[in-house]
Amino acid sequence: MTKKIEKLPEQIPIFPLSNFIIFPKTTVPLNIFEPRYIQMVDDAMKGHRIIGMIQPKKIEKKTSLYNIGCAGKITSFNETEDGRYLIVIVGVSRFKILNEINTEKLYRQYNVSFNEFNNDLSNKEEEIKFSDLKFIFKDFKSLFNKQGYVINWKELEKQSLNYTINTLSMVSPFSLEEKQILLETINLNERKKKLEEILKIYVNDDFSNKTLQ
Repeated sequence: MTKKIEKLPEQIPIFPLSNFIIFPKTTVPLNIFEPRYIQMVDDAMKGHRIIGMIQPKKIEKKTSLYNIGCAGKITSFNETEDGRYLIVIVGVSRFKILNEINTEKLYRQYNVSFNEFNNDLSNKEEEIKFSDLKFIFKDFKSLFNKQGYVINWKELEKQSLNYTINTLSMVSPFSLEEKQILLETINLNERKKKLEEILKIYVNDDFSNKTLQ
């Protein structure tokens, strides 16, 4: 176990968001307005600034959660005049839920383990040629255009392959379950393969619908 992983907290607050995932080293803005999550951010800012992002399995008052999420660190914090928090979090490492902690807090807290995702904290990037993404980019551009998504492709192409693949996985118009599959892939090469498989289904479905019309 690396020293970095030992420094990550064993207990973290959990922020469940449906159809929303983050990956290590990616950056996402969040608009916080619910009282329970205002409290969560207040508490996180007093300590390690770590919150766990995870997907709920279904919409209920007390949601059941997937076992795997990604912890993010609050790197920017601003409060609006109407009491909302505008924060930016940077993905740190994926984690596995162990058990929920009973507290008086409005939000939920869990004991978690980062042990299965040692590589998330590594600075070493996996070797994938940008040419390997050629067909992924082509299919994504077609899919995003039809969905009305606006992506700065030129800017995205300047980023590292890790960042590009993870960002496309995050912003894709895929289902909750499909995004969870991408989140749980062990490494970038496997994520790229899964991304291609899922994307192919969407492209083929779209082609079939066109053919029927």
